[in-house]
Amino acid sequence: MKNKLASFIMLSIGLLSFSQTDQTMTTNGGVPVGDNQNSKTVGEYGPVLLEDIHLVEKLAAFDRERIPERVVHPRGAGASGYFEATKDMSAYTKAVVFAKEGKKTDLAVRFSTVIHGKGSPETARDPRGFAVKFYTEQGNYDIVGNNLPIFFIRDAIKFPDMVHSLKPSPVTNKQDPNRFFDFFSHVPEATHMLTRLYTDLGIPKGYQFMNGSSVHGYKWINKEGKVTYVKYSWVSKQGEKNLTVEEAGAQQAKDWQHATVSLRKDIDDKNYPQWDLYVQMIKPEDIHSFDFWPLDATKDWPADKIEKIKIGTMTLNENPVNYFEQVESIAFSPGALIPGVEPSEDKLLQGRLFSYFDTQRHRLGPNFLQLEINKPLEEPNNYNSDSWNSAGNKRFENPDVNYQPSEKAALAEDHQFKQSETTLTDVTITQKKISKTNDFAQPGEFYRSLNKQQQDNLIKNLTGDLGQVTDKNIQKTMIGYFYRADRDFGMRVAKELGFSQKDFMN
Repeated sequence: MKNKLASFIMLSIGLLSFSQTDQTMTTNGGVPVGDNQNSKTVGEYGPVLLEDIHLVEKLAAFDRERIPERVVHPRGAGASGYFEATKDMSAYTKAVVFAKEGKKTDLAVRFSTVIHGKGSPETARDPRGFAVKFYTEQGNYDIVGNNLPIFFIRDAIKFPDMVHSLKPSPVTNKQDPNRFFDFFSHVPEATHMLTRLYTDLGIPKGYQFMNGSSVHGYKWINKEGKVTYVKYSWVSKQGEKNLTVEEAGAQQAKDWQHATVSLRKDIDDKNYPQWDLYVQMIKPEDIHSFDFWPLDATKDWPADKIEKIKIGTMTLNENPVNYFEQVESIAFSPGALIPGVEPSEDKLLQGRLFSYFDTQRHRLGPNFLQLEINKPLEEPNNYNSDSWNSAGNKRFENPDVNYQPSEKAALAEDHQFKQSETTLTDVTITQKKISKTNDFAQPGEFYRSLNKQQQDNLIKNLTGDLGQVTDKNIQKTMIGYFYRADRDFGMRVAKELGFSQKDFMN
């Protein structure tokens, strides 16, 4: 029976079709959209182009959908502390925060849930944001990531649609598995993230009990201009602890703000939470040597293939004294980089470089970096002028000159901090999916790494939501994805949802 059901599941993969509309998608200006799934890039694996007008318009419209709370990550808690480097990484990066063993750097963090609103319970199943702002002598550096090492999608052009599907329905104002599984049934790359999210990792016991990841790869640049691709991981020294769905229900009945309360209490009690920071490195000449694309945000970097090296420890030892000023107003962006760190060609990251800064300008105004919590250590020197809360150019000896170059200008470039150069040869500007998708290998490996109880909880949690989906075709598609990740995984989901051989013959 199981073998026959497995055969019909496999047979159904790729055979299911979804109804199509005759209406053509357009931009806000009425221009037909040719591809709503893939950003325009320099070659198949190259960086995303700003000339992709549809991508920029779509992200800009999405960033302005909520006023004034964050579109995503609205519910959060924060604290301050410091980072101490435990290894000299100056051979790989000019970044001052990592350049000397024993170097201490002040920082602020914000932990958050991703999808649910500002007043939502912290017991909800959701990825958790893990954002760290380093206040260095060469400017602020943000590592903006999540508690899980991967994400649902690999291209930022899908991000607004993904969040729309996960947010409450515009009709019922209720989050609905029919909506988000309808979306994910068309996005096989999300299989890895869904597999992790529906384990108990989806509900951390508290913010101090979760690990963190940059999710994206970045480029480290050393003094000679040599590039190394890197990915960051934060490992909780308190241990990684999570809640089962039953424990989460019991906790919600007592206090659904438990994560914020727990973090604050530990710091007040001087049980200062700590995380070790690890980095993984790939040489540019090795970036294509894996069976997956390392700059695909749906992929983890396996520790058995890419060594994790401890480079420092973060300690949180100070609670905010004004939540609005220090937590609600703190503004992060993966584009907040310092000399020695540059973006990689990751297509999701490339969209976030625009989107995060843009949403902060919308939420806090164009001068959000002049707010106390966002100020760099050294006062900025540039000729950006006016708008809300602007310090303007009053600090200059000749405030009439707010432009450069000029005979009277006080500022000049320092060319030692120019961005690195990348040589591009024989490339084509294109708009298509990468060829090395490999969407199912890593979720299968992760499923097999779980013990029996963890697998049981995953199946129970996943089918609890997927079982609410009324469209059987969507359920079949999702079962197919999980089956392709791991046969036992897909079979168990099918059985739990009550599918039989007859269902897969139709």
